[in-house]
Amino acid sequence: MGMNKNTILGWATLLMIVMGLLLIGLGAFRYRDVSGWGFAAVGIGFLANAWVFSSLKGRL
Repeated sequence: MGMNKNTILGWATLLMIVMGLLLIGLGAFRYRDVSGWGFAAVGIGFLANAWVFSSLKGRL
């Protein structure tokens, strides 16, 4: 059983959501200074990319 484009986009979306939430969590709970804002901003960027991948699923 091979993986098609939709399966790959689904896995990429899941991994990016997990990574985004992890980075936001690091920014909120681990780093309380200015670097925490950077971690949170990158985490939000990961979630935005995951949203794009999720919307592309089924259209390619």
